[in-house]
Amino acid sequence: MSPTAALESDVFLIYMALLAGLLALAGATIAGLKWGLKRDVGHAVRSYLGWLIMIPLVAGCIFLGRVPTIVFFTLLAVFAFKEYARATGLYRDWLMTGVVYVGIMAVGVVCLVYDPNLDVPGWYGMFMALPVYVIAAILLIPILRNKAEGQLQAIGLAATGFLYIGWMFGHVCFLANAKHAYGYLLYLLVAVEINDVAAFTCGKLFGRRKFRSEISPNKTWGGAIGGLAVSMVLPWLLHFSFPHFGALECLLTGLIVGVGGQLGDLSMSVIKRDVGVKDMGALIRGHGGILDRIDSLIYSAPLLFHMIRYIHDLG
Repeated sequence: MSPTAALESDVFLIYMALLAGLLALAGATIAGLKWGLKRDVGHAVRSYLGWLIMIPLVAGCIFLGRVPTIVFFTLLAVFAFKEYARATGLYRDWLMTGVVYVGIMAVGVVCLVYDPNLDVPGWYGMFMALPVYVIAAILLIPILRNKAEGQLQAIGLAATGFLYIGWMFGHVCFLANAKHAYGYLLYLLVAVEINDVAAFTCGKLFGRRKFRSEISPNKTWGGAIGGLAVSMVLPWLLHFSFPHFGALECLLTGLIVGVGGQLGDLSMSVIKRDVGVKDMGALIRGHGGILDRIDSLIYSAPLLFHMIRYIHDLG
């Protein structure tokens, strides 16, 4: 991945044209609803303005190359964990929080460096082993403090924060080391958002029965099935992203995004409802916080990563 490689990549250029077209279409639709049909589109405008910032920012980092991409997604994980730590109260424990921050940055580092044994970008063995070392460090803190009371909750929150946000989401970083990095990354980022939009739209149009009423009251079976159906079609529509994929890989990719994306959303909803917040933050206008925007990737990224590595390897 590099600026030169991006400009020579048909996959990258097609996605840039596709995203530009979608932004233009969305803008024209919102304008038509506001000035033509006189509808209240305030929320849609705020969401659209958020996309006008997010899409060029992410696309720009991917364009700049492997290192900027890994650094960018590592920083996203750092700030997403900060939102999680503030919402759950873990942020009051600076030592636990600090260990998780170090763990997340270590994920970024092992994605950046070359494997010392294979001389390929990304130290896969250490990437897979990192959870052992970070969880061990988290468990060591109460021992060093010589304190037991109240430590189990902090241990659980810190371990969950690292595994969920630092390591699972960190698979997005490692995908930047793949031979077909543009196809894998851009497909994943676009597909999970289309899955979200499809689930929301189908829920509004066809949703009757609640899907998980105590976790996310607005989600319906109609929305979940609609999002899955759209996700199952996407690997064939966007097959230029991975022309080496056969029918089995396309089927698995559709299931991973269609099911994994919604599980990521629901798992974040569990955390938010338990701590009593609607959004994890307010950084992104019309979207909430960083964690609210990346939650669908947290399940999808590792599942897609390991499916690719098992069947095709990253090289």
